[in-house]
Amino acid sequence: MAQGTLYLVATPIGNLEDISQRALRVLQEADLIACEDTRHTSRLLTRYGIDTPRKSYHEFNEAKRTAQFLQQLRKGMQIALVSDSGTPLVSDPGYEIVFACRREGIRVVPIPGASAVVAALIGSGLPTDSFLFAGFLPARSSQRKLKLEELATVPATLIFYEAPHRLLASLADMLAVLGSRQAAIARELTKVHEEFLHGSLPELLELLQARENIKGEFVVVISRGEVPAVHVTYPESIRKHLEKEMQENDLPRNEALRKVARQRGISRKQAYRMILEEK
Repeated sequence: MAQGTLYLVATPIGNLEDISQRALRVLQEADLIACEDTRHTSRLLTRYGIDTPRKSYHEFNEAKRTAQFLQQLRKGMQIALVSDSGTPLVSDPGYEIVFACRREGIRVVPIPGASAVVAALIGSGLPTDSFLFAGFLPARSSQRKLKLEELATVPATLIFYEAPHRLLASLADMLAVLGSRQAAIARELTKVHEEFLHGSLPELLELLQARENIKGEFVVVISRGEVPAVHVTYPESIRKHLEKEMQENDLPRNEALRKVARQRGISRKQAYRMILEEK
């Protein structure tokens, strides 16, 4: 029997109109829908009159369900995987079953659609040419700062998810580690109370500290930092530079000479001539 197909179906992140006709067709025609929360997904399916059977698939039963779904896929079933909102696997379960399907040669088909990461980025007013999505930062401040230090010199716009009860603490740590960068905070994307806040990190922290309550789902977008220039100092004498490369890296003379030439931005012939001129 032909193997089945695993469909990765993006669903709305708030507004139920943000779903493609292709996604609706796949959800209607699938043999089974794997949902992060069946009750949550039922709201969407009921809206569009879809009665496909569904089973839960979340972080607490991922290993067990992966084995079950693989058996069904091997027998030819068509399974659609959805998360509570947005694109599956983006800070949501699903990696294990996709990895297993790829390993076994089972067809995996992504059905693109809504993504809070992309929606926040394009609405932020910050550079979009290069970005890094880092998901949720660690809950503890010490670990969070270590993670931010790792990302501090990344030459790209940074994007994070954050829970409302940790938002102020995270912003304070971002300011402490990343400095006064420009940022944007997207709240409740595509929902009735959608909101974008723009400014520097200290301005946004002060603004939110003044609020009586902080509610909703948040995406934090932060501009790239300045990447410090790397200054490399070579021995003034090219002969000493060559000897240093040979000794420290145990390289034969010709290979060391090529490396020295590359490091100095000159040809091997130029490097050789300079060595002769030093005599």
